Amino acid sequence: MNAPNCTDPLIGNILAGWRYDISSLSPAMRTDYDQHLDECAQCSRRQHLARTIDVLLLTVTSLSMFAFLLAAAVLHRVETLVHLSNSVHLHHTSITISLEAAAIAGLVISLLLWILVAISTPIPGMVSDAIERIPPQIRDRIMKHAA
Repeated sequence: MNAPNCTDPLIGNILAGWRYDISSLSPAMRTDYDQHLDECAQCSRRQHLARTIDVLLLTVTSLSMFAFLLAAAVLHRVETLVHLSNSVHLHHTSITISLEAAAIAGLVISLLLWILVAISTPIPGMVSDAIERIPPQIRDRIMKHAA
């Protein structure tokens, strides 16, 4: 499955695993992988594509959660307005409540999918690795402002 452009087929086959994550390895253990990714354009492109898909999945599920949250809020507001005006029949209110329940169910499902994507992707390890690469004086300044 490895492309002929790969400089080290053994390491390339290990890195070809869709969910293989080197960010959780200790720095001493991942030197060969980092070096291979620097030297091999094929594997570097493949890893970049996998991480791009991971970020896109998290983005889509985040947008889905926001859309369902917005829909639930709007439908709740509509239900409140319907109760205030007595000219609307009870049938319209039950439809609004049903749509609001569906929006809340969609929000819960989107949240569960977001959690599954976040767990199954190496993004948490990548974020912690990126934080470790920040120089200590800058990291301390960021932590002071965050508190």
